[in-house]
Amino acid sequence: MLYRRFGKTDLAMPVISFGCMRSMQSWQDIPAAEVTDQSQQNLKKIIAAALDSGINHFETAHGYGTSEQQLGRILPELKRDDFILQTKVVPSADADEFTAKVRTSLERLRVKRVDLLGLHGINDHRSLWYCCRKNGCLEAARKLQDEGLVDHVGLSSHAPLDVLLDALSCADYGGFDYANIHWYYILDQNRTAIEYAASRDIGIFIISPSDKGGHLHSPSEKLQELCSPFSPMLFNDLYCLDNPGVCTIGIGASEPHHFDEHLNVLSWLEHDDRETFNRVERRLRDIMCAETGFERPDHLWESLPTWDRTPGNINIRMVLWLANLFEAWDMKTYGKERYSMLNHGSNWVPGNDAERAGTLDFSQIPLPEHLSAEQLQAMLVTAHDLLKKDRT
Repeated sequence: MLYRRFGKTDLAMPVISFGCMRSMQSWQDIPAAEVTDQSQQNLKKIIAAALDSGINHFETAHGYGTSEQQLGRILPELKRDDFILQTKVVPSADADEFTAKVRTSLERLRVKRVDLLGLHGINDHRSLWYCCRKNGCLEAARKLQDEGLVDHVGLSSHAPLDVLLDALSCADYGGFDYANIHWYYILDQNRTAIEYAASRDIGIFIISPSDKGGHLHSPSEKLQELCSPFSPMLFNDLYCLDNPGVCTIGIGASEPHHFDEHLNVLSWLEHDDRETFNRVERRLRDIMCAETGFERPDHLWESLPTWDRTPGNINIRMVLWLANLFEAWDMKTYGKERYSMLNHGSNWVPGNDAERAGTLDFSQIPLPEHLSAEQLQAMLVTAHDLLKKDRT
């Protein structure tokens, strides 16, 4: 295993972490008696496989159903210095409520302290305010640190770049020591945040590189061919870990063998075969350009207005990005699954889909010089036809 310094925490973090979101039995916090032996033994095998590979960082959350309580039945069997433990708790308007949840997490995990406490889901300015205001959750987390219950305090975020940068720049109550964020080959928008975090010595953990990063555990045949001799999963791992600001990537293993392909990244990192990597990336860019006119699927992202400044609150950035992935790299399942998450008022996937695009006027919103309102409307109508769920 390779290890990297996790920013100002000074922890030696494995470049591959075990993210526990997919290894628990239930998303509901059911009674311990209802957790099956099969589920518990599977988790035990995953942890054993992780440790055998040098993966000694376990990342869970208060809101991950039975995850904490299942881990809590295994962790006391391990030497405390043999693993780095992270849990996450959602900030709320009531900092006492947040503190109570942290204490509950410690009880479930059956540990006296966690190495890393993440303020979970800072996805908008409201949740950031819950953290950074006076008597807020960040101040509460630092008090828990003073009690010896928490070693380091960070954040976890699905936020747009502006919110993420505001969070990373927070200096009140010591700011954040590390950050769990999304950044992958298919979506480069948070590169600026990673570079900024590195400049402030904030450790970076990449969330769900394989699933949220494109369903790379079940890639299309076309994507597999384009990424050869890498698997799409391995190519993305290399892309993420090649950034000097990235310390580790979280692997949401639900079975012990789910680490295997990711572990292949170690030899590639050590040999630094830049020529092969660049050849694959060039191939991906060439096909994207041939199919969409752009070298990157997110080419238009920063030049388009945000969802709350568009007619019908359409998330134009996301719609066109997903359509590009669909058309160029045949990422149909991922595109449709993500597209279906629009329209639900989520602060993680905000805004609406493009179902109404054909009836709306886009002439009053700022657009790149080369893109007319009529062209945008046509692109959105086409994208909706591609991405709607009932299309096979």
